[in-house]
Amino acid sequence: MSASIARATVKAVSRRKILPTRAALTLTPSAVNKVKQLLQNKPDHIGLKVGVRTRGCNGLTYTLDYTKEKDKSDEEVLQDGARVFIEKKAQLTLLGTEMDFVETKLSSEFVFNNPNIKGTCGCGESFNI
Repeated sequence: MSASIARATVKAVSRRKILPTRAALTLTPSAVNKVKQLLQNKPDHIGLKVGVRTRGCNGLTYTLDYTKEKDKSDEEVLQDGARVFIEKKAQLTLLGTEMDFVETKLSSEFVFNNPNIKGTCGCGESFNI
């Protein structure tokens, strides 16, 4: 697998009701714009793929990669023209999560506001469910 394309930070949020008709993952307008921008120069790729890997001091981290095709076990989220695919292993950990893109003077990164997280590490890069 190729190197990740962007840095991702995890932020625990208070519990909110998960509606069964909602997508597993929702994107903020800034995340939609960034996904579209990243794919603009990659015509052979159809979207971004979100996954989880065992890593970090708290157990799991998110991965973001370009993808050329949808695997049959991937969950597809299509929002305002931005396509994001969720790997099977990450689907339950992302239910009800909001994906945001935040830019500051020092960094630019995708932030996953996840109500399912029980704990995070001090740097915000790993989490546990």
